[in-house]
Amino acid sequence: MSWNTVEVERRGDVAIVTMTRPESLNAFNYELIRELTDVARSFHEDHDTHAVVLRGAGRGFCAGFDLKQAPAEGSFAERRAATHLGRHLCRAWEDMPQTTIAAIEGPAVGAGAAIAICCDWRVMAEDAYYYVPEVKIGLTLQWQAIPRLVALVGPARTKRIVMLCEKMGAAQALEWGLCEELAAPGAALDKALELARAACTMPPVIMTMSKQAINATANALLHATAHMDADVSMLVFDSEDAVAARAAFKKGGKG
Repeated sequence: MSWNTVEVERRGDVAIVTMTRPESLNAFNYELIRELTDVARSFHEDHDTHAVVLRGAGRGFCAGFDLKQAPAEGSFAERRAATHLGRHLCRAWEDMPQTTIAAIEGPAVGAGAAIAICCDWRVMAEDAYYYVPEVKIGLTLQWQAIPRLVALVGPARTKRIVMLCEKMGAAQALEWGLCEELAAPGAALDKALELARAACTMPPVIMTMSKQAINATANALLHATAHMDADVSMLVFDSEDAVAARAAFKKGGKG
């Protein structure tokens, strides 16, 4: 099976999934969201692959949602369905039975951070960073990322990440629990593959059952608390504050 924006490479019982929009730092358009969701779901019935590494082609992991992507058109129901695509993407990756590892080089921005924290582990190059600028540009963080962040770093640190829109370097991400390993620049994939191979030495079905038990505990309220986060973003998008925030951001407040 082939896709336009994603490549899948198999190395025995490990698969490497690469987002291939390097010209836009692998920013998400609707095609990439849909294809990366399809790729994740293709692994749900794959009993020969036991670990999956997610990476971005080129200089960065993912620059977030592509601001050049034309807004969804059609009826309200069709536009609402488009805003919920990211939630379905993250759920598909979170529910994969394999051990999943994000190999992060360069930026993981907004939606890029959201997909990274759906993986079981994260490896960051020492010069990589997270950046969640949604509030700064008049949006609310979607893709059910807030409860996932709370589960990983707690409420106070989640507020710092989401509300102050500060860039977070790899060393701080390691200290806060948003990555498990650091790697030299350019070597995040190699380090992620080391973790993947270590995972593959364990009994695969028991690994899956253990992962599912941990996720069920950590995410017990995830879908109840964040099932409407995309609807909230639709609601606030045209508010006076949101319009002013986007105008200031475009004018030079990109931080």
